[in-house]
Amino acid sequence: MDKTQATPGARPKAAESEKITINLGFVDLGQIDLLVAEGFYSNRTDFIRTAIRNHLTSHAEAVRQVVARRMFVLGMQHFTADYLRGVQAANETLHIRVLGLATIADDVTPELALATIASLDVLGALHASPEVRAALAHRQL
Repeated sequence: MDKTQATPGARPKAAESEKITINLGFVDLGQIDLLVAEGFYSNRTDFIRTAIRNHLTSHAEAVRQVVARRMFVLGMQHFTADYLRGVQAANETLHIRVLGLATIADDVTPELALATIASLDVLGALHASPEVRAALAHRQL
């Protein structure tokens, strides 16, 4: 029996954000710097975060519909070795679908991950050991 969207164990304390890098044209960057210099934003990061949030807000209904249709968990989901051993003992597998942050505890072995995680679809960030990431690479959607 497959489990979709299992309720895993307690969540670890995770970083509040993920660092990304973008390339901007000189004119766009100059306009951002002008707005910062004029006091509209405290710095470039403040401008970029505000722009992204405003754009996401304008698409909030579309995101909500896709999350519901594709059955994603919205937010953070953490998988412990104890939880996965319980899934294994029940002879079940997980189809993990997360929009946000999915973490697989450091004590989860590649063998346990392979035995319990049938598919992995993470839009956002996946935190797992390099060994578990490598083991699950072919199961990522």
